[in-house]
Amino acid sequence: MPEEEIILASASPRRRELLGGLGVRFEVVTADVRELDAVSSPHLTPLEVALENARRKAQAVAASHPGRWILGADTVVALGNRLLGKPGSLAQAADFLATLSGRTHEVITGCALVAPRGEVEIFHEISRVTFHHLSPETVARYLAEVNVLDKAGGYALQEHGDWIVDRVEGSRTNVIGLPTEMVETIFRTRGLL
Repeated sequence: MPEEEIILASASPRRRELLGGLGVRFEVVTADVRELDAVSSPHLTPLEVALENARRKAQAVAASHPGRWILGADTVVALGNRLLGKPGSLAQAADFLATLSGRTHEVITGCALVAPRGEVEIFHEISRVTFHHLSPETVARYLAEVNVLDKAGGYALQEHGDWIVDRVEGSRTNVIGLPTEMVETIFRTRGLL
């Protein structure tokens, strides 16, 4: 394993946990960037939003930490072309869950890996998540048990996900916030694992 640490350009505790599970030595440096969302970028697809946010985070941290490997990531929840970001209130989270009830949506994580010489590799993962049909009581119970205000789409697969999620097609870790299978493959090809 290389001696150098990677920098994770993300404040997400879920990403820290997932990256740590790969056995990677890393430190966290959060990026002070304005993230794109559906309001600020209605002309972009959900995939483009995730990729651009990941690139912005990684390059902002790389600017102050030259010569280091930097990983930026951004996860979005999309129902068609509608982005469901982090809810601003429990009422909005309840609306998101009601909107997703009985339907299949996509969870997209865009990643940007900046190499020590500044080259940027962009990659992404898309998982499809199908929700159970949710009663108002299930939504209320879920929101009473899970802090959803910092989670895209207003839910967390890893916290009572079985109450609301019927099935996941694709990477489960992607739905949590980092497609570890893909990250591991890319890190191995770069000699980072």
